[in-house]
Amino acid sequence: MDTNAYERPLILAPVGGAEQLKAALRTGADAVYLGAKGFNARRNAENFAETSLDEAVAQCHERGVKVFVTLNTLVTDDEFAALTAELDDIAKAHADAVIVQDMGVMSLIRARYPELPLYASTQTTVHNAEGAVLLDKLGFKQVVLARELSAKEIRAIQAASPIQIECFVHGAHCMCMSGACYLSAMLGGRSGNRGLCAQPCRLNFRLGKKERALSLKDMCLIGHMEELMRSGIHALKIEGRMKRPEYVAAAVTACRQAENGEKPDIETLKAVFSRSGFTDGYYTGRRTADMFGARSKEDVMSASAVLPKLAALYASEPQTVPLYARLSVHIGQEAELFMTDGTFSVTAHGPAAERAKTQPVTEASALKAIGQTGGTPYYIDHAEFDMDADAILPVSALKAMRREAIADIAAQRTAREPYKNTEAVLPVPCPHTAAERIALRLRFDSFAQLFDHPDAEAIILSVDEIIAHEELIDRFGERLFAELPALCFPEDMPRLREKLIRLQNAGLRHVTADNLGTVQLGLEMGFNVHGDSSLNILNSRSLALFESLGLADATVSFELKMNLIRRLGGNMRRGIIGYGYLALMKMRACPAKGENGCGGCTGKNVLIDEKKERFTMLCRNKKYAELLNSVPLYVGDKSYGGVDFITLRFTTEPREEAMRICDMFVNGQAPDFRRTGGLYYRELL
Repeated sequence: MDTNAYERPLILAPVGGAEQLKAALRTGADAVYLGAKGFNARRNAENFAETSLDEAVAQCHERGVKVFVTLNTLVTDDEFAALTAELDDIAKAHADAVIVQDMGVMSLIRARYPELPLYASTQTTVHNAEGAVLLDKLGFKQVVLARELSAKEIRAIQAASPIQIECFVHGAHCMCMSGACYLSAMLGGRSGNRGLCAQPCRLNFRLGKKERALSLKDMCLIGHMEELMRSGIHALKIEGRMKRPEYVAAAVTACRQAENGEKPDIETLKAVFSRSGFTDGYYTGRRTADMFGARSKEDVMSASAVLPKLAALYASEPQTVPLYARLSVHIGQEAELFMTDGTFSVTAHGPAAERAKTQPVTEASALKAIGQTGGTPYYIDHAEFDMDADAILPVSALKAMRREAIADIAAQRTAREPYKNTEAVLPVPCPHTAAERIALRLRFDSFAQLFDHPDAEAIILSVDEIIAHEELIDRFGERLFAELPALCFPEDMPRLREKLIRLQNAGLRHVTADNLGTVQLGLEMGFNVHGDSSLNILNSRSLALFESLGLADATVSFELKMNLIRRLGGNMRRGIIGYGYLALMKMRACPAKGENGCGGCTGKNVLIDEKKERFTMLCRNKKYAELLNSVPLYVGDKSYGGVDFITLRFTTEPREEAMRICDMFVNGQAPDFRRTGGLYYRELL
């Protein structure tokens, strides 16, 4: 494969611990990503504490491999002290970048270490160019795109992105768009956004006769390596920080083989880990039923046969760093060994040579002594000798000079200028003074549900519903908010912009935005933008960041406990969801799609879990589906003070039922139906 015409993307390997690091380095990864102590999306991995992080980064840099450290969980205000300490450890270790999801965490890093490169996690759910544009404004240098994108969509984003693009090339598929999944948090109190996903989606959710309806096969795009390499992508990422080192070795090796134009060993990769095979359905745009798969007994048994073969791939240190050496040995003078890797140079000195009485040192014997670099990443690529013909020097002296020279080269290769530390500690914004009367917002799925209420400060409907009933703009005026799509892929953005121009010309002034791309679009077009709950705001710094961008207000994450919501500081108005069947997943691969595609589907389906709970799934314009919780959130009879507004979200309820629930809520009544208090009154891990 001719790689001269383009910059070859990095092969980025997952590292959950020391053995995975060894496997990644010894099979040829260009870069690795790993977690430090606590604030990473794989908190149950071995990870790297302060000392081992220093050692890991040094090992990588000595071998010319980059290290990206994950700080990609959502954090609460009371966790910022520990987060700052961990950030200092990462900067001290000279990591090449940090991977971030939380905008409050981003603010801290940018303030405290302005030179430390910021990479946006796939948890930021960036799936359009507008999202990348907003990240650029915030100071990010690279973004890990959502895994659900096609080749065409990746190219479109890459072409319009002002920052570098990173894409997944192999590994597990979450059923939900990353950063938009609340299934584990709501069902078990273990948040995927905070690094403790319990993977309930891998359990047996049934849709009709379909088993394991929320389990996708792992992705494998290694067969598309040439196209990916030519696309301008900066890094190709392998998922799997929780997987064994043999998996890392297999995945990196397969990527390297494909990159070199060789046939990749996909069968061995499949044997070490798969879920009934692999899929490239998102990348090719064929989002069909054969994307689904679960880990079978046969999958588990197949691994044992290939583990010895894979372990052999990283059993010894490959020598990948070429050195030039020049040895000078003259009678009566100190011996000198000069070495360079092409960038760093060193001269080691030895004892003075004596006149040989028997066998003098020869070029062959000297090369043997200085060339014994086994166990290190170095090898002598070229050597020159300037030696007296009858000089003698002990072999032990030659070996000592070699060891000293290589140690010095290694020290230079691992040394880095320290990142400038401003010592900034972002203060918690001033305590928030909430409105005396909490405002009410009513959000409807359809025009047919619509009703007004004397206490309602906002009526929220989708863009398409307002387009179909433009008279609502005159009817409600400034009280009408257009809900932008929770997911909006590159080909949909131009059409959305056209619709918004039409509504703006008709007098619409307010929109709600649930992802970074639509936040950017709304702000760019001059709307009053109201942030929705999937912006995942869990702390005061994140609130302040969105306020600085120009948001009018924001609904904080429903993963945040109520007592922490009350303590959120700052001036920007904030609210919560008070009622609704919460969307626990947003899925681009629809479990209801069969051999005939969407034929015969009503757009509403029901999944049943192992406890016989029923979860409604709603189609969103055939662009994606939302999985709703089995019971609605309802806090009308509970304490929820400290916020400025509260939103009642109506999805499947008939109009009369929605009106009844609204009256019940406003009057503070206990519900006469099953409900959940969500995570507002539970401890979230």
